[in-house]
Amino acid sequence: MRELFVSNRVGRRIHVSDWGDPLDPRTPVLGLPGYARSARDFGHVAARLTPRRVVSLDYRGRGRSDYEADWRAYDPRTLVDDVRQVAVATGLHRFVAIGTSLGGILAMALAVAMPASLAGVVLNDVGPAAVSGGADYLIDYMGRDRPQPDWPGAVAELQRNIPNLSLRTDEEWLAFARNTFRRGEDGLLHIDWDPAIVKPLQAGAARATDLWPLFKALRPYPVLAIRGGLSMLLSAETFDAMAAAHPRMRRVTLDGVGHAPTLDEPMLCETLDDFLDCL
Repeated sequence: MRELFVSNRVGRRIHVSDWGDPLDPRTPVLGLPGYARSARDFGHVAARLTPRRVVSLDYRGRGRSDYEADWRAYDPRTLVDDVRQVAVATGLHRFVAIGTSLGGILAMALAVAMPASLAGVVLNDVGPAAVSGGADYLIDYMGRDRPQPDWPGAVAELQRNIPNLSLRTDEEWLAFARNTFRRGEDGLLHIDWDPAIVKPLQAGAARATDLWPLFKALRPYPVLAIRGGLSMLLSAETFDAMAAAHPRMRRVTLDGVGHAPTLDEPMLCETLDDFLDCL
C-alpha cells in the first residue's frame, strides 16, 4: 500500500491510501467510506481485488486527514471537491466509485461533478432517502467520543452500538475496532474522527437536501445497489423506488445484515466481482 497526502482547495491535508498495481489494465476503484469511517475500511476490499488498483481517502476530520476548526467546513457538500482533488492528484481519469453510506451519496454527486470520469457506481446501503430514526441514531452515535481502556473494551462498545454488522469472529470485530478507534495521548482509545463532523447534520441544512436528482443522474451509468436486510438507514421501500427510477440497476439484499455491509460478505463477493469485471 502507498500512502500520501493531497492538499484540498483550502490547504487541508487529505490522507490517501493507494493499493494495487497502477498499471493494471482493469478499471480502478475509488473507495468512498461511510460518514465517520476512513480509507482503512477498504483495505480488505483492496486485498481481495489485487492487483486491481484501489484508492481511498480519509475525509477531512477523519483518520489521518486534517481536522477543521470550524464545524461548518464539515458540511458533506464540501467533500465532493475533496474527492475530486484526490482523483485528479492520483491520476484516476476513469474509475468505479464504491460508496458506503455517505460515500454513496458522494458517488451520486460525482455523476454531476465528474461525469466523464465515472465508469460505474456501487451504492452500499445508501439511497436518496434515509430512515429518519436510523439517521438520528447514527448522528448521536458519531457525535460522542467513548474512550475505552483497551481493545476488548472497544470491541464491546461497538457490539453494543452497532450489533447487526456481518462480523462473526473475534478477529473480525477486533479488526473493525482498530479501524474505528485510535490511542490518544492519555493512553485511552478514542474514536478516530472529530465528533464535530455531525454538527452540519444536526443543523439540518445538509439533511434537508433532496437527493433524488443526484440519484437520477446515475441513469447513464451501471449501478450495483446493496442493502443490508436489517439496515437502519435504507428502507425496502426506498430500495424498490430506486429500482423503479433506474431500471438497469442491479441490486442485492443481504439478509440478516445491518448498516452497513462490510463488502466482504461471502454472499456479496461474487456479485461485486462480476459487476466490476464488466466495467
